[in-house]
Amino acid sequence: MRILCSNDDGIGAEGLGILVEVCSKLGEVTCVAPDREQSATSHSLTLARPLRPVRRGERSWQVDGTPTDSVLLGLGALAEAKPDFVVSGINHGHNMGEDVLYSGTVAAAMEGLAFGIPGVAVSFAGTEHALIRTYHAVLERLLRQLLVSERFPENTLLNVNLPPRPAAEVKGVRVTTLGKRIYSESLTKMKDPWGRDIWWIGGGQLTWSGREDSDFQAVEHGFISVTPLHVDITNYRLLETVRGWDLGV
Repeated sequence: MRILCSNDDGIGAEGLGILVEVCSKLGEVTCVAPDREQSATSHSLTLARPLRPVRRGERSWQVDGTPTDSVLLGLGALAEAKPDFVVSGINHGHNMGEDVLYSGTVAAAMEGLAFGIPGVAVSFAGTEHALIRTYHAVLERLLRQLLVSERFPENTLLNVNLPPRPAAEVKGVRVTTLGKRIYSESLTKMKDPWGRDIWWIGGGQLTWSGREDSDFQAVEHGFISVTPLHVDITNYRLLETVRGWDLGV
């Protein structure tokens, strides 16, 4: 099995190092990741300048671009052979609900789908990043079960969130839907040194809602969440409704 690993926390992130260690037990790993943190860059590409991959070791490169840039370069230029899977993470923080639309971690795994390569995005839904290392054995067993090419769905990535507790306290694995996250007071107004208004995006209060089988419910109750995702966001239930509108121009 050949695996391309990437992330959005940067090539030096502890989570990526653990992921590479785990994936190396499952197959041959190529690692291509940004040279710095690229959180919330979503599926962006760098188009206004060239990219410069720098070798960091055997089958390992850092890229001065986004997570999507990194996977695109890995698949199109740097990997010696076409990978069977793209595995992204382990993100330092959750990627649940609408976060998947902003997440560079999820976008990196999603980029593989454009090449017909399925993927897995892995995130740790907590702030005590030292706990990520306790998941080494658990994640190895989980990925060994997930990365079975004969049954892995086409055009699909699996979004995995690990609960914010030691791996020994995990209650199991649940297959989930996306929940809904609500940020309040996430804009902070300030002044620059010249007295002009500036705004910081981030922080504030975070609350969750969603179905009983949603990702945040599973993680909150101590389970690993696995959510199948795909690129097609068409609302098929509304196709006939919208076709029935008078849209003549």
